Amino acid sequence: MAFQIDVISDVVCPWCFIGKRNLERALETWRAKHPDESPTVRWHPFQLNPQLPASGVPRKQYLENKFGGPERAKEIYARVTTAGKRAGIEFAFDAIQVQPNTVDAHRLMHYAGERGKQDEMAEAIFRRYFLEGADLSDKQTLADIAQQAGMDRDEAAAYLASDADRELIEEQDRRARAIGVEGVPFFIFNQRLALSGAQPPEVIVEAMEKAREELAATPQ
Repeated sequence: MAFQIDVISDVVCPWCFIGKRNLERALETWRAKHPDESPTVRWHPFQLNPQLPASGVPRKQYLENKFGGPERAKEIYARVTTAGKRAGIEFAFDAIQVQPNTVDAHRLMHYAGERGKQDEMAEAIFRRYFLEGADLSDKQTLADIAQQAGMDRDEAAAYLASDADRELIEEQDRRARAIGVEGVPFFIFNQRLALSGAQPPEVIVEAMEKAREELAATPQ
């Protein structure tokens, strides 16, 4: 039985990185229970800060505008840091110097998806941004990340230098909002059941089972 998981996320959302880890653990449980089924995971764009300029803004300025300053941000990020550790992620928020506009990163995710490398790309982007503080508004940095994900760096750089798929990404972002997505990560299972937030693996598995049952009960 084919099983599809659509994940709507932003690459600068720490809860989305945690959601990816929780989804991976849920899939381990799922495959142990359903060894003949291999769910397909597809990533879709959502911009938390679509108003940011293409070059991004200084992280310090962003935190002051959004939270009132870095100290208040640390209080807010304490919860996500704790949740990250439970998921095996050691967030390095202090390493982030630029809060990027994420259109190009989402374009790269789409580009990787067309070449069967989307999960590897998502992992590489999350790790470079949240663990190393990479500037995701820099196209050369993104090309380096593409290479880390197993893709041809020069081809990825040429793609990023163009405007290919920019309108597509913006349209997909608008479509996500149109169906009611207000926060990410947002999971859709078999286009039947939705789950919002970085839910624990067991909650994801439960939602997958419900979606599976609904699919099986639907006349083909």
